[in-house]
Amino acid sequence: MDTLPVVAAVDGSEDSRRALDWALAAARRRGAPLRVAHVRHHSAWSPPGAPVAVPPPPEDDPVLADVRARLAEAGDRPETEYLALDGAPGVLLPELGAQAQLLVLGSRGRGGFTSLLLGSNGLTAARDAECPVVVVPRPGREVDAGFPAGPGPRVVVGLKVDGPDDAALGLAFTEAALRGARLQAVAAYPWPVQTWAAPEELVLPAHDQEAVEHETRVLADGFLAPHRARHPEVRAEALAAPGDAAGLLVAASKGAELLVVGRHRRRLLAPARMLGSVTHAVLMHAASPVAVVPPAPAEE
Repeated sequence: MDTLPVVAAVDGSEDSRRALDWALAAARRRGAPLRVAHVRHHSAWSPPGAPVAVPPPPEDDPVLADVRARLAEAGDRPETEYLALDGAPGVLLPELGAQAQLLVLGSRGRGGFTSLLLGSNGLTAARDAECPVVVVPRPGREVDAGFPAGPGPRVVVGLKVDGPDDAALGLAFTEAALRGARLQAVAAYPWPVQTWAAPEELVLPAHDQEAVEHETRVLADGFLAPHRARHPEVRAEALAAPGDAAGLLVAASKGAELLVVGRHRRRLLAPARMLGSVTHAVLMHAASPVAVVPPAPAEE
């Protein structure tokens, strides 16, 4: 395949069926092949002392058989490949991202605790995969209202003006263009600004909030400019708002087509891959699908 596929990870759960539907639509929009992967962890369910359960051959895999039947009802669909892998999902799922445009998962799989908002495999894939990972949440998540959404479809992207993520902005603009959607770049700034003048003495400096908000918006517009030039068809707006970035992005996810965030960059004193606290919170609580975008290789 010359064009990298969109990969949907399935396990027979309702969550993975939602991920499959999302991946199918994404592959159609991108003109890309669809690859459906089932990672089978049969040995984990073998009783102690019993022989290791032998998985069925890929052509007899019941999960993939269900997917074939589901896609047959979907009508026109892209070139589709079915892949059955045996091993630990936390290891194999991120590896699927090495040859993919997107890796799409449901918020939870068949295992684990039903109370979890996001399964461990989703967290691991979002942290380790080399391609953007889209996590599709269960419907009905409640988030605080009040964010200025506006009419029509929209894509939301988190933007740190003191450390912008160009890869995340690139994916957000691409998705907005493919969907004919508006783009909202949300830039949070802390308010009120607090400093310590003396031990146990908290001082609120005489900052002008309007000036801080204006400066944040100007910086955000500057980072959006090259992407606007590449995608003149996308109406993009920079929204500067006071408060916690995670809370603002979760609120903005209500009614959004997609929320895009960057993965934490590696640091000299923290060389391991990490999600970052904002990305982790967004994955746990956002009402819309969330795309976690790894930094460009040079940035890592």
